Amino acid sequence: MKILIAADIHGSQFYMQKLAERFDIERADQMILLGDIYNHGPRNPLPQGYNPMEVAKILNGMTDKLTVLKGNCDSDVDTLISEFDFVAEAVVFSGNTKIFLQHGDRYNLDRLPRNAGDVFIYGHFHTGFIKREGDLIVANCGSVSLPKENTPRSYIVLENSIMKLKDLEGNVLAEKEF
Repeated sequence: MKILIAADIHGSQFYMQKLAERFDIERADQMILLGDIYNHGPRNPLPQGYNPMEVAKILNGMTDKLTVLKGNCDSDVDTLISEFDFVAEAVVFSGNTKIFLQHGDRYNLDRLPRNAGDVFIYGHFHTGFIKREGDLIVANCGSVSLPKENTPRSYIVLENSIMKLKDLEGNVLAEKEF
């Protein structure tokens, strides 16, 4: 199974559409969004093409292929325009590899979860990377619409025990086998 993981869309119809196109080009089976879907947040500028209702329309058309985690900018009212549920965290398995996913506001590189398994992936900080911390592979998928610290707009693809961090043009930025 091929999984595309992204975060921090922050209401950008423009970048959500680009992500949906990447999902099709990648021929991914599932998309996991790690939160901050509709709202831009008080510390962020409005992203290009800010239109949360249109983001909801795109995502509502993908509900059978979608898992959405709740971020710190997601509120209960967001569920009123969504035909999917928001969950606090998720665990997926790739073979014998346990992959723990969370937005990144509770757990992150500075506060690793105790029972993460083999791989921990999060968003929240808008900076994409893949690195090893002891026995744990830690990755941040970056932000699709509001990247920070001069990092590119990015997402992660998981397939066949390989994790790839890619920019929105599909170029591989980092890669790690797990």
